[in-house]
Amino acid sequence: MTHTLKTKRALVTGGSRGIGAAIVKRLAAEGADVAFTYASSPDAAKAVLQAAQDFGVQAIAIQADSADASAVAAAVEQTVAKLGGIDILVNSAGVLAIAPIDDFKLEDFDRTFAINVRAVFVATQAAVKHMQSGGRIINIGSTNAERMPFPGGGVYAMSKSALQGLVQGLSRDLGPRGITINNVQPGPIATDMNPAEGEMAEMLKTQIAVARYGTVEEVAAMVAYLAGPESGYITGANLMIDGGFSA
Repeated sequence: MTHTLKTKRALVTGGSRGIGAAIVKRLAAEGADVAFTYASSPDAAKAVLQAAQDFGVQAIAIQADSADASAVAAAVEQTVAKLGGIDILVNSAGVLAIAPIDDFKLEDFDRTFAINVRAVFVATQAAVKHMQSGGRIINIGSTNAERMPFPGGGVYAMSKSALQGLVQGLSRDLGPRGITINNVQPGPIATDMNPAEGEMAEMLKTQIAVARYGTVEEVAAMVAYLAGPESGYITGANLMIDGGFSA
């Protein structure tokens, strides 16, 4: 690794599994001190914590449910207190609820927006109070903001589309302060929740130009670039990493 993030302090929400865990490890590998939140699965969080610490950086795990706005804001403050500041915020926590419109439960709608949208705003608002010029905010959106190829995913798609408008608007607020904000929008990525050999995988692969699922490491590499010093002219962008799924 090039250690392009040495001396930087990062917070990754939803960092104990899948894409979030890969991001925590990649930022640590690049030299950043890293805090991450997890809602449950303390054993998984402990494993990610150890993996990050093995790179010789400071790492902390914070239990916080992203559906709880006060817990999200407190996680930012704890990161600042423990690491001495915050330079990078990665909003990775997210949920997916799928059901036909006739059956979609209002509580699932509310939880989807609480975690996928409100928590992003709350964490961003809390973090920018502490960020200096050169700060980076990166959201994990979804290619489904552009294309939803199956029924039942309308609410999820809408929540990820909301992030597109948020980063475009907030780029105007934060640009004069030297802080960038962007969305990384993955397509089908191999995780425990969406395995490359799962029941929907064969159908989805026919929709992907490169005919394969992506890896969590590929997403983490894109995040690491956006967190680094060479990406300062990228802001307000919605960047696909979907193997041509939306092409």
